[in-house]
Amino acid sequence: MKSAIDMVEIEINTTVLPDEFIAHRLGMVPLISTNCDEAVRNTRDCTCLAGCDSCSLMLCLNVQCNDDSTMDVTSHHLDLVPAGTRDVWAEYSEPGEEIAKRSENFGKPVGKDDGSPPILICKVRKGQQLKLRCVAKKGIAKEHAKWSPCSAVAFEYDPYNKLRHTTHWFEQDERAEWPLSANAEEEEAPRDNEPFDFNAQPRRFYFEVETDGSLGPQEVVMKGLAELQTKLANLILGLKSQPDLDMLTGAEPQSNGQVVANGWGVGGGGGGWGVGGGSGWGGVASPSRASAPTNAWSSSSPANSGGATSAWGGGATSAGWGSPEQQANGWNV
Repeated sequence: MKSAIDMVEIEINTTVLPDEFIAHRLGMVPLISTNCDEAVRNTRDCTCLAGCDSCSLMLCLNVQCNDDSTMDVTSHHLDLVPAGTRDVWAEYSEPGEEIAKRSENFGKPVGKDDGSPPILICKVRKGQQLKLRCVAKKGIAKEHAKWSPCSAVAFEYDPYNKLRHTTHWFEQDERAEWPLSANAEEEEAPRDNEPFDFNAQPRRFYFEVETDGSLGPQEVVMKGLAELQTKLANLILGLKSQPDLDMLTGAEPQSNGQVVANGWGVGGGGGGWGVGGGSGWGGVASPSRASAPTNAWSSSSPANSGGATSAWGGGATSAGWGSPEQQANGWNV
């Protein structure tokens, strides 16, 4: 997860490259994104309509060639607009707590302040100009490759080839033509008379992570392990049954539609699927216990009104939807 240019608004472009070509190259420019998960708010979680300082970064570029030599437009020409600058966004809002968690160079192109070689965007000749604005947002590589902080990932195991998973083809000297990697210093060299173990399995792996400079390799690995741990925890939680979840959360076990002595729900009183003691499908009280409604649609008690309230009525009594009451001449339904 890192920040990358997601939208480009080109105002002037008199170069030989089309707008789409330049926009694509700008999107691949790495931006410093240390602690990006806390320093930038997700666009889907932000309350703004068209971007703000909490969820977006603004960068500007304005280059014009005035001499006869060819001029290179690079990532060093991108200038970050400081957070809190007014008249930048269509809807100005006060900066949130994410601004305080950003580093000093957060959002700037990689290598702009440390003397590293810049990234070439285009070339201009005399009289040509390129003026644009860029909006950077936070994302993940699952959405687009520009949000991937890694440029190369490699791993190795068994540097001495003890398991013989690889056949080294050589002409004269195997060690001279297949030199050992630096990871061989972490393991013990095999002996010449050591017998081969057919049941041996690789137990140690060496990973090498290379980033584009937006994030450090250690931060990438640690955040990747934390995300993997979260996904595995959610998977285990989803496979657990309801009683196990109740034990984890400390909640009371639910009936989940099981038949009990007094009906389909938990509690005394009327029938139904409710958890309480009332009738209908809601958890309302029983008519014989309280003056609460006797069903999901009624708004008065039979004990008070003398009859059942209409299903959709607002207080008038009618015959139906109520509990039967015993009369002198029988049951009045």
